[in-house]
Amino acid sequence: MTETSSTVAPIAAPRAGRRLKVLPIIELVVLAIGLLLPLVLQDYLTIFGTRVLILCLFALSFDLVWGYSGIMSFGQAVFFGSAGYGVALLARDLDVTSMLLVLPAGVLIGFAIALLIGGFLLLGRNPSSVIFVSLGTLTGSYAFDRLARGWYYLGGQNGIPSIPPMHLGGYDLTEGPVFYYFVFGILLLVYLGCRFLTKSQFGLALAGLRENEQRIAFFGYQVQHIKAIIFSLAGAIAGLAGSLYAFHEGFVWPNMLGVVMSTQVVLYVLFGGSGTLIGAVIGTVVIEIVSFWLSNSYQEIWPIILGCLMLLVILFRPAGLVSLIVSHSERIGSFGRPPKPHRKERDHGAA
Repeated sequence: MTETSSTVAPIAAPRAGRRLKVLPIIELVVLAIGLLLPLVLQDYLTIFGTRVLILCLFALSFDLVWGYSGIMSFGQAVFFGSAGYGVALLARDLDVTSMLLVLPAGVLIGFAIALLIGGFLLLGRNPSSVIFVSLGTLTGSYAFDRLARGWYYLGGQNGIPSIPPMHLGGYDLTEGPVFYYFVFGILLLVYLGCRFLTKSQFGLALAGLRENEQRIAFFGYQVQHIKAIIFSLAGAIAGLAGSLYAFHEGFVWPNMLGVVMSTQVVLYVLFGGSGTLIGAVIGTVVIEIVSFWLSNSYQEIWPIILGCLMLLVILFRPAGLVSLIVSHSERIGSFGRPPKPHRKERDHGAA
């Protein structure tokens, strides 16, 4: 009897409970704050908040290519700015401002340019390295910036001003709470779509690319094709953000295409935490709010202060602000269903 009880006891011991996941709680808190903000903010801060939401959408596009698939794109602003210029030309030359036309046009422009650049950089005969892709996208960003500055048709250095507002039917979508909630709804839908994608089988392949590309290729996956797909999809999201940004600000200019904007979105994601989606949103919000406050309080030296703060966070928290409260295992994620206990273990547990 003693031997039997001592043998069964370890098997029948209860298993440890699952850890509480923090990321869904953070997402719900951010969602609640975003829904309530226009009710308490002044009008000019609501306009500022709308701009930040659009930049959050832009940051999501970069988090997909870098945080989930390991593609360092220093040219993400190319898709953002190209879509902005595209919808601005539609509004200026063809008087097309219906959101049912300009927003799909922005998505298509971003997708098409990302597909062309991604096809050139990623679909070569030999696998492309991270340095090759990063320098290639950086060169593309610089080239598009110089093209916009030197082309009179695009307005040169001044860009394209006085873009008329978007409309749906007879209603003009102008700055304010309505535009805020419109952008918030789009951001929420895109975020949920990205979350579903990253938790799918395709997301598992992306995570494998990020961690060990050679092993994924050994399993038979077409690595370069997967990279081109996610690169093009991220370009479409950046194009959507760029078209919204153009109509919200009322003008476009070459900086939307350049290296500064491309670097800015990298900092958003690194500061908040790459590979989490919500980290890209948090990083964008924090940097923009701190920049807004510092630029009003310390007008001459605020970029230096902001740069030092970002450097400290990235130095001591390479995984970003999200890593302060989210564990490494939860940020990396889990895929699939947990394995079922063996039949013999179930029988021993019942005993």
